[in-house]
Amino acid sequence: MTRDVVTVAPDSTVGDVATRIAESDEHSGFPVCERRRVDGFISARDLLLADDDDPIFKVMATDLLVAHPDMKVTDAARVILRSGIQKLPVVDDAGNLVGIISNADVIRSQIERATPEKVGKLMRTLEQIHDINLEQERRTVPIAALTPTQGRVYADELEGRRYELEHGLAEPLVVIDNNGTLLLADGHHRVLAADRLDIDEMDAYVIVIDQVVDLGMANTAKKENLERIDDIEVVDYARHPLVQTTKRLQSKR
Repeated sequence: MTRDVVTVAPDSTVGDVATRIAESDEHSGFPVCERRRVDGFISARDLLLADDDDPIFKVMATDLLVAHPDMKVTDAARVILRSGIQKLPVVDDAGNLVGIISNADVIRSQIERATPEKVGKLMRTLEQIHDINLEQERRTVPIAALTPTQGRVYADELEGRRYELEHGLAEPLVVIDNNGTLLLADGHHRVLAADRLDIDEMDAYVIVIDQVVDLGMANTAKKENLERIDDIEVVDYARHPLVQTTKRLQSKR
């Protein structure tokens, strides 16, 4: 996130803020803060029909999404990309602005996080931890035989994976065949979307373990009572525990 955030005060005038936006190459809007507490957000669109002498607090958006500093960047990316907003203020427990993350920041973070291939990395990790040699296969796996290792998926991303499946764009799953037990390592959204489309089997990269190995992800699945795809919870990103609206923040004052 960007920590040095440019803000405007609630009593700034529309004319002043419009001038600042027009003269800036980087800003199309600003968080509206009383000291460091976030009261709203003002964008160029909000200014279009307002009078130059109007105070910003009369025309700013007040019901906006804000993120918590502890939120994962992938979840912040989900909020930004699925909501269509350009900037997500980052607010601490006291309601103070500590930074802002933009759609450009999200794209940059995803590029920086890119790895050559998930399967090879996972194989090497398992081989080092358990001192074994593994093989990789490409095969079709039945959805009903998969044991999930992730307890929740997000409703918005589920719709995206459904679209990909309907248009033939979905990536293969990543599955660990632990001597006959098929653990789903990557692709929980794709699997649940496929199940809703009555798809019985999917293409997968399969890491084959010839002897039973005590895997951490298998133990996690057992602790969370994950036995089949129906055990996965679908949650709405807007109810993510670290996403709030400024209205809810203001009610705590």
